[in-house]
Amino acid sequence: MDGKLPPCVIDVGTGYTKLGFAGNKEPQFIIPSAIAIKETAKVGEQTTRRLGKGVEDLDFYIGDEAFDATGYAVKYPVRHGLVEDWDLMERFLEQCIFKYLRAEPEDHYFLLTEPPLNTPENREYTAEIMFESFNVPGLYIAVQAVLALAASWTSRSIEGRTLTGIVIDSGDGVTHVIPVAEGYVIGSCIKHIPIAGRNITYFIQSLLREREIGIPPEQSLETAKAIKEKYCYICPDIAKEFARYDSDPAKWMKKYDSVNSVTRQPFSVDVGYERFLGPEIFFHPEFSNPDFNIPLSQIVDDVIQNCPIDVRRPLYNNIVLSGGSTMFKDFGRRLQRDIKRTVDARLKLSETLGGGRLKPKPIDVQVVSHHMQRYAVWFGGSMLASTPEFYTVCHTKEAYEEYGPSICRHNPVFGTMT
Repeated sequence: MDGKLPPCVIDVGTGYTKLGFAGNKEPQFIIPSAIAIKETAKVGEQTTRRLGKGVEDLDFYIGDEAFDATGYAVKYPVRHGLVEDWDLMERFLEQCIFKYLRAEPEDHYFLLTEPPLNTPENREYTAEIMFESFNVPGLYIAVQAVLALAASWTSRSIEGRTLTGIVIDSGDGVTHVIPVAEGYVIGSCIKHIPIAGRNITYFIQSLLREREIGIPPEQSLETAKAIKEKYCYICPDIAKEFARYDSDPAKWMKKYDSVNSVTRQPFSVDVGYERFLGPEIFFHPEFSNPDFNIPLSQIVDDVIQNCPIDVRRPLYNNIVLSGGSTMFKDFGRRLQRDIKRTVDARLKLSETLGGGRLKPKPIDVQVVSHHMQRYAVWFGGSMLASTPEFYTVCHTKEAYEEYGPSICRHNPVFGTMT
């Protein structure tokens, strides 16, 4: 496929969208998945109008610019990983392609990502937009978990390349635990967890509100987010961590300095227990959500136990982290330790029940962290779209015109990659 322009890789997430060209290590643009549109007097009118009909349809902003636009309403086309408003999604993609990537869609193949358990109808809507509105020559819709598995190859030797593993994908709006066997997602075993980056930010915000009085109300969420990204980490033992802070506060407490956006006066925030209590809600969810109290390690173990017995060992051996909310220091180490404890306790129990005659073979638990973890889905897409085989598995414009959007209901897995 020499002479072709590189495929465009677009990963639209709940909080942020990653854009770039195949073959690159990092996305060229990371923008909020937000769109600002002019609010008209007739409610709902703007969502029924199609692109290109009138000035209003071309009058919108996406990404960071959406928050700066005055007189516009900020909307999010994606919620919990799924597209909610296809009209807004079409406009959003339009600016992603023309304004950010500055690409002519008719000259590039496209790789788009989809969440686990995406409906076939959603794939058809995506195909309609890409083939009819943008006239792309080829399209591949990849499952995010499979791309995250492919991205984890960077941290291991070539022999470690496998598309069997369990992906913990935690972004801004949603966390999924997704088992993948030979490149195919085991859909019946996927678990959705109502805790992600945004929940940690809200939890830190509530902790700070209770204690700190100098934070401007309109900046409290922004402050909590900055503290989360700058100072938070995962601790091995919460009781010992409290004792450590109490015994030597000067060593462990941090100070966050900022400026009031209205009065321009500086203010500072003492950051203490929030540093480890924020991300701790992955392992003690009841701290922030009384209706949900199953720790992440137990959910991962339950998912693997629900999978077919012949893939359980490979799944334990390849637990891959993906997404910005898995970037906390020692996240992988704590998760590996907690899962190992559960697995070892089960093996010990089975040995006891067997009267000691049968000694089960130990199970190797390995949580894979790697340097491409934050943008794992996008990077996996960039890697796979840069292979010659990518063009052979894409759905083409000719096939779309002959058979219709139903061709995108199934997207073949990269065969030679397994």
